[in-house]
Amino acid sequence: MLQARAAERRKWARRERRALRVRKTVYGTQERPRLSVYRSNAHFYAQIIDDTSGRTLAAASTVMKDVRGQLKNGGNKKAAEAVGLKLAEIAKSKGIAKVVFDRSFFRFHGRVRAFAEGAAKGGLDFLKNPKKKDKAPKAEKPAKTEKPAKAEKAPKEKKPSEGKPKGEKKQG
Repeated sequence: MLQARAAERRKWARRERRALRVRKTVYGTQERPRLSVYRSNAHFYAQIIDDTSGRTLAAASTVMKDVRGQLKNGGNKKAAEAVGLKLAEIAKSKGIAKVVFDRSFFRFHGRVRAFAEGAAKGGLDFLKNPKKKDKAPKAEKPAKTEKPAKAEKAPKEKKPSEGKPKGEKKQG
């Protein structure tokens, strides 16, 4: 019992560290707000947040009546994609086209990825890694010059092995 509880505590500590790592790079502005997601076993939630003012600009989830009516289950990939499409529709109506994606402590696969694909299909422009935006584009490298072909080497001759072959045992 205690081991299980300790393992659960370590799991949540890892999740918190992962979330902090993600949030360190992701910051929502008025021009490009943060798109935050949360998934539970039964539902999927997403909101667009302006971190400068601390306001939620748009939100969608599988709990909403118009999304829930389309779905049998709120905790699968199809539901996450439907939430992505709905959030993109709401964001477009409020004039939001560009967002920074905040996956929190969730890995970018499964339902989180399905949501992101649905939102992108709905018309939201994602910036997945904000750090790459600030870096200047790399200068083009000069074309590589072809090296002259190396002369082929003659195969090495095997030296006759001294003593017994490896497979034989010493007789005695």
